Formats: sequence, C-alpha cells, structure tokens
Amino acid sequence: MSWRVANTCAERKFGSATRKQIIMFLADKASDDGSGIWCSKGTIQRHTELGETTVKRAVRAFLKEGILVETGSRTCKNGFTVVYRIDLAKVEALEPTLEPEIETGSTVAPVQSGPGTGATVAGVPGPPRPPNHPTTIHKPPTRKREAAVDEEAEKILAAYPPDRLRGKAACLAQIEEAVKDGIAPEDLLQAVQAYATDSAGFTRSKVCFSDNWFQSRRWQGYIDDIRAKREEAQVASADHHARLACWISDSHPMCKHITGTQVTALLASKMVTEAQIQAAGLRS
Repeated sequence: MSWRVANTCAERKFGSATRKQIIMFLADKASDDGSGIWCSKGTIQRHTELGETTVKRAVRAFLKEGILVETGSRTCKNGFTVVYRIDLAKVEALEPTLEPEIETGSTVAPVQSGPGTGATVAGVPGPPRPPNHPTTIHKPPTRKREAAVDEEAEKILAAYPPDRLRGKAACLAQIEEAVKDGIAPEDLLQAVQAYATDSAGFTRSKVCFSDNWFQSRRWQGYIDDIRAKREEAQVASADHHARLACWISDSHPMCKHITGTQVTALLASKMVTEAQIQAAGLRS
C-alpha cells in the first residue's frame, strides 16, 4: 500500500469515474515506486463492483496508454496473476484535478461594489441593490450549533488510530463536509471505529494517514456496510414482529413468551389490536 501513489493518482484526471475507480484500487496495492501490483481482474471487479467487461477494457486501455506496465506474473490457485506497475511519470503527465489559479491582475477601472446607475440620459435611475450583493450580511450560525458540529467532528477524529493522525484542520473540514452531504455523524463515527479495529493488527506503514483517509472517502465502504446491516436488522425485526402478530391473532400457546415491550411495539405498529392482545391473555 502506497499513499504516495494513491495521492498522485487522486490528483489526476483519468477520463471517467470508472477509470479513476480502477486506478485508485490498483494504486492502493502498489509500492512507493508504483510496482508490485498483483491482483486479478476478477478481484478488481469484486472490489469495485464494476462489470467484468468494463474492468478488462479499462486495464487494456491503461496498458496501451502506458499508465500500466506488465512486469511479470505470480502463481495463484487459478494459474497465475499478472503483476503490474503504475508508471508514475505517465500519471503525473495527466491533467491535474485542481483548478488553476486565475490571476486577474490590476484593472484601470476596477469593478465598483455599489449598485449600478443605469442609463441617465432619460433620467432613469439604476436598479436597486440586489439581495445577493457581496456586502449583504447573512445571519451566521449560532455558536451553540457551531459548537455541536465541532464537538461531533472532534469525537469522530479522536476515534482514528492516533499514531496516523495528520492534518487535523483538513480532517475536520472533510468530516463536516461529509455530514453536510447527509452522512449521519454516528454512522461516520462507527465507520472510523471499524477501520481502527480492522487496522489494529497492521504495521504502522499499512495504516492510512487520517487526512488522506477522509479526503479519499475511504469511510464510504464502512458506511455502506453499516447501512446494509441496519436494513437487515430492520427486515429481521419486521419478520419477527409479523410472527408474533400471527401468534397473538391465533391465541397460540407461544404467546406466553411475548414480552411487554414486544406487545407495546406491536400495538404501536398497529399489527394487532387491544382486543387481540386481551384475547391472547396478554396485557398491554
């Protein structure tokens, strides 16, 4: 795993989101000089969740463009796996993702911040100051709300492996941006804790620096797992409640195992009525 290669690839344009996703996955497997990448196209397909044809086409294109270079092969259970190297010189020659700084220089007649005057030949006054004028003062967020956001971000960052923390300000900014994009703070906290647990047995060099981890949104996979498990739990709970409702409606002997908390939940979901609860010998 080389964050130098990953960062170099992250800062370049590869022509499409698909190509970028594949090259980032390969960069994650590379050494600092871009070499030592050995993973089958099937492995790439499984981890990126792209189509097999799409992965093969992208790899062929990278080889043709010289971005990827075949350096040998390694045996595996299915025969052999090609070993690749990312040509960093080719990658660095690609267009960067950062927007170029535009220097405007000085002007003879700089733009005024005040409202326009419009035509004065007919004595018509100019338009009034627009509501989005640069000097319009917007209501700032309250200190209480800002403090709550900062506290959540600090708590999330504190869960990251402490020996790989770097760029605290950048990390906090990335966390706040993720929350603004709709990621629940408690889910992001669980994602960071899960990564810390998964990487507990790694050597220090195998654990990503925090600023790179948050910038490359490596928490997204953990968030997806959390949401999937939550949905599975909700489905299982719904199935369990449906089974309990059937017992109650049939006054089944198993009703004696239904707890008061479950009765309350069933009534709240309107899966059973108060009369059915009483008929089954239960109390709400």
